[in-house]
Amino acid sequence: MSDGDSPPEEVVRWYKDHGYRFLVLSDHNVFTDPKALPASFTDSTFLLIPGEEVTSSFEKKPVHVNGLNIPGVINPQIDSTLLGTIQRNVDAIRKVNGAPHINHPNFGWAIDQATLLKVKNNNLLEIFNGHPLVHNHGGGGKPGLEEVWDFLLSSGSRMFGIAVDDAHHFKGEFGPTRANPGKGWIVARAHALDAREIIDNLEVGLFYASTGVELEDVKVEPTKMEIHIRQKSNFRYRTEFIGSGGKVLSLSVENPATFELKDERSYVRAKVVDSGGAVAWVQPVFIKQ
Repeated sequence: MSDGDSPPEEVVRWYKDHGYRFLVLSDHNVFTDPKALPASFTDSTFLLIPGEEVTSSFEKKPVHVNGLNIPGVINPQIDSTLLGTIQRNVDAIRKVNGAPHINHPNFGWAIDQATLLKVKNNNLLEIFNGHPLVHNHGGGGKPGLEEVWDFLLSSGSRMFGIAVDDAHHFKGEFGPTRANPGKGWIVARAHALDAREIIDNLEVGLFYASTGVELEDVKVEPTKMEIHIRQKSNFRYRTEFIGSGGKVLSLSVENPATFELKDERSYVRAKVVDSGGAVAWVQPVFIKQ
């Protein structure tokens, strides 16, 4: 079922008209076949990747796992435990050679970080979701999604963080209380608009996630990490290099921002914040093998 206000054709048109290069349509337990949409939507500048938001639940709490680059509809799975419910849906996506990513853990306060740590064969986690009801920042003693990400990374998980719209509202008002498009996105490194290459690269962290900050490049050498930021008018930027436990290891206001990589650290990731509050998250570099 779809809980959005627009058909797939209008959704695709919005993203293509706004300069996006690829898109996954992921309705609840609905597979939208890109081949069923007008051929004019897909060309040398724009790619539709097939997907589905596999929508299950455990004890009336939502368990939503996106399946990326899948061949057809995947039936939601249930289990007698929360972990089992998540794992069975992840496994169902893997079974058809799709890539899973766990959606909005704090939506309905459904999925805790200890459970996430035990999930196998999942490499992608939403660290930002543009829907107004998903509690990205946590609250009331519950950790925010960046804190959850650092918990997983510090515990030895090789997890990569994505930003998404979770867009429902393409008509009417665009504002903070609406699930509008354009709030969260990723930029993937790829030689071409090829679904398999893009998804494979997501699963090894060759991308950054953003709510508005654009990067020119991310360079990782044996001894340093370098973040090149695309300058937007007279905006200013602050880059934090973050390590185990979410500790800020260094702060830079330079462009490019650089950080020396040292063997005693398990991972380093970067977060770029502009003077308007938009963010780009650079994926972790794993130093200790």
